[in-house]
Amino acid sequence: MARIVESHYGETPFQKLLGHNKTVMEGWNQLGDVLENDGILTSNLKEQVRRTLAQSNGCEYCMAKGKPDSVNFEEKTSVAVGFAEVFLKQKSDIAESSFDVLRECFSEEEISELCAFISFTTASQYFGAMMKLEPENNQ
Repeated sequence: MARIVESHYGETPFQKLLGHNKTVMEGWNQLGDVLENDGILTSNLKEQVRRTLAQSNGCEYCMAKGKPDSVNFEEKTSVAVGFAEVFLKQKSDIAESSFDVLRECFSEEEISELCAFISFTTASQYFGAMMKLEPENNQ
């Protein structure tokens, strides 16, 4: 059970916890929609990164959506997931050599989007963990 009761605003349990401040929830949802959908990077690549982050960020709700599907990784997804794993271990102390590896596979625009996605997703997962958000029964 989550630490606070759900609000009347939002469609998912996560959104309903944020919905106590409708403006925050709407802004969070809008940014989430931009980052999670196809952009410069594919939504599939980002979903594998999200799943990788979820395994370490402590949100049961996020972990319940599945582990990374490494069988179907192509090169860019493998590199992005590897970078997410580096982030999980080193946080803000990521070595320049890790960015050198990214530059071999990604453009500056793609690196920017990947880092924004990792940051936003981590914040979302930390929020879920803080609130003790649990998986829905139908997951």
